[in-house]
Amino acid sequence: MANKARGLQWRKIPVSLTELCLDTTLRCGQSFRWRKSEDDTWSCALHGRIISLRQDATHLHYKAVFPGDAQALLTPSSSASKSTVASSPEDDDTDALVHHYLNLSPNLTELYEQWSRADANFRKRAPKFTGVRILRQDAWEALIGFICSSNNNIIRISQMMEKLCLHYGPEVGHIGTRTFHDMPAPSALTAPGVEAHLRLLGFGYRAKYLHRTAVMVADEHDVGWLDSLRNPESPILGAKPSDAGEMLPGGREGYHRAHEELLALQGVGPKVADCVCLMGLGWGEAIPVDTHVWQIAQRDYKFGKGKHSSLTKATYDAVGDKFRGLWGKEAGWAHSVLFTADLRAFSERLTAKTEVKEIKEEEDAKVLTEIQVRSENLTTVNLKRELEDEKKPSIAVEEFTAITHKRRRKA
Repeated sequence: MANKARGLQWRKIPVSLTELCLDTTLRCGQSFRWRKSEDDTWSCALHGRIISLRQDATHLHYKAVFPGDAQALLTPSSSASKSTVASSPEDDDTDALVHHYLNLSPNLTELYEQWSRADANFRKRAPKFTGVRILRQDAWEALIGFICSSNNNIIRISQMMEKLCLHYGPEVGHIGTRTFHDMPAPSALTAPGVEAHLRLLGFGYRAKYLHRTAVMVADEHDVGWLDSLRNPESPILGAKPSDAGEMLPGGREGYHRAHEELLALQGVGPKVADCVCLMGLGWGEAIPVDTHVWQIAQRDYKFGKGKHSSLTKATYDAVGDKFRGLWGKEAGWAHSVLFTADLRAFSERLTAKTEVKEIKEEEDAKVLTEIQVRSENLTTVNLKRELEDEKKPSIAVEEFTAITHKRRRKA
């Protein structure tokens, strides 16, 4: 382990906050397993190691803790010579993993300029929210995370992902007193008792979807099937990119194939499929349209009237085509910037209200609370609809009852 222990030293990559903002990128609803410590370090188990990230105005600092390594220091040294390693050990691909996962190759400033030239609304709203990057997550993690996102909020999704890793994922190591587990493989969720256990852990009706999807991926498809749906221009770590074909108004053929195949899985509708395509398979033209994006489309892009008066399948496609027409093959990235900017705008309004009520919350909690508020507005209606198809609805009924009672008390 001596060679791997060198990963315990902090290294750094020159990158400005304009090109990458960790605090925005890691908490805007793309990935749900990153945890932030009191000293502003983000950590997550990825590819058999614990990756820790933090940044200053000019650099991204990172380090890796491999199984068997000693406890890692969580604060980079103030001395550049001590906090930086000139080059990575030959058997340590952490540098490549960090670049790949954070999708650092594209010039984000140029992309923002391109999107701003094409769209006055983007030019108006985006400049205050620079540094938002689309992560290159593993497809399996993205799939599981967004199945958990159904009718949910970021706080609960994150709790579910942590429970899933704790009970079914391999232990990777520790930082201080905290234990980190990696994502479980699909085969780890295929046993007959998994669904019942996940229900006990609070997954509700999603337990069925997770178990059945794991069975389909592990037992009914070839190994590597999910990665075969990737955009070849955004391949897995270590693979060379190749051309993905002609960009059409509705997206490239490979994107449509991936989207359709994902829809065959349990718990995957059009929005979840697009989330996985965008954030797990690298299809930049994928546009996940939820109620929040629909509100943006109505407010800023003249949807909500005539044949597009409600969010139907036809309207869903029309919103995606509109954004693809504006922003091109990275339209999903641009749409995510607007989504994030709108979240912060709502958070600022929420902050003003909570100050009147003399309620003090940390900045991170404000953004997450905003998403929770939006989610709970639809929870009662959606749960009623989902309960019709639920054979064992006890946990979902409890959730529905609790929310109903809560709303009655507020009334």
